[in-house]
Amino acid sequence: MSVARLLWSPELLTYDFGAGHPMAPARLDLTMRLVEAFGLPDSPSLEIASIPASRDDLVTSVHDAGYVAAVQRAARTGEPDLERGLGTEDNPIFPVMHESASRLVTASASLAEAVWAGEIQHGVNVAGGMHHARRAAASGFCLYNDAAATVQRFLDLGAQRVAYVDLDAHHGDGVESIFWDDPRVVTFSVHQDGRTLYPGTGSPADTGGPGAECSAVNLALPPRTDSARWLRAVDAVLPIVLREFRPDAIVSQHGTDAHGNDPLADLNVGIDAQLEAASWVHSLALELCEGRWVALGGGGYAVVDVVPLVWSALVAEAAHVPIAPGTPLPQEWRVAAEEMSGLEPAKRLGRGAVAWRPWSEGYDPSDAVDRAVLATRRHVFPGLGLDPFLD
Repeated sequence: MSVARLLWSPELLTYDFGAGHPMAPARLDLTMRLVEAFGLPDSPSLEIASIPASRDDLVTSVHDAGYVAAVQRAARTGEPDLERGLGTEDNPIFPVMHESASRLVTASASLAEAVWAGEIQHGVNVAGGMHHARRAAASGFCLYNDAAATVQRFLDLGAQRVAYVDLDAHHGDGVESIFWDDPRVVTFSVHQDGRTLYPGTGSPADTGGPGAECSAVNLALPPRTDSARWLRAVDAVLPIVLREFRPDAIVSQHGTDAHGNDPLADLNVGIDAQLEAASWVHSLALELCEGRWVALGGGGYAVVDVVPLVWSALVAEAAHVPIAPGTPLPQEWRVAAEEMSGLEPAKRLGRGAVAWRPWSEGYDPSDAVDRAVLATRRHVFPGLGLDPFLD
């Protein structure tokens, strides 16, 4: 049995809003080229499989049938449906939008099926992570919410508790809203404060609906939060919540747009910190739920120097063959990336380990990040029987 399965097909590149749109298919193309250049397909612990045939029942597990029909109609006619977020600047209409978006959902949810069946420990879909789509509307480049469908698939297969971990710079609002009233799902999102960034949500006071209190965990950080403080914040909340919740499976979203080079957000989290956080999610899956973990892509618009680096290393992490920080990038990939983009790629995978201060060393009220962390802990921890300052 392979440890990890990476789903890939060139068909995933058809999720394409057109020239000039930030959600460029080149992000995925360059990622897969780097996966190959690192020699990951030769690892016996990694299986690269084609995506299965699309299934609309997986789409309608988290989306209203009327909305799915609206997507199909908009694709067929080209007419906007602004009430449902179709035909906006963020979500332009393109002819194969239903097929492309449902393909992402099926790919991600099928990984949940394989993980739950014990065929693999971990699944990866770098094309997934469309976390903004809501039950009845497109939002933020996301037509269908494959992340939510993956969580739902685990539940439908028998999982009693599923944890969703969102590392994107933008709040994982779509997944949170879909499971707002479901105590079987904990959604954790670390993101730039919604008062300063789309979608404007994700306050630490938003903790879940009636009967599902403290199931939504929002860690809203100030702009320009750096790697050390970001890691401190994540460590101060995520592992404690997940250990208390004891999930049967973990679904994680690894949008890379928290990086300082990203044009659509204002955080300053380096590649090394993002990979460190991915390794934490991996370790928590091994510790808490026998390794049942599905990792997805997401946002990220520094197409050459960030996205392919983080996601190829995520694949390596899931395959238990992690790539050391600072590893030189293969020259053949750098040449291909420059030819495709006209930009000079980075020479190395990050810069090396990040030094950060754990929460146990004390709370600093003068630090805006520490204040944000404490706000989250104060809203969530008491409901879990935990002390906001000590646990």
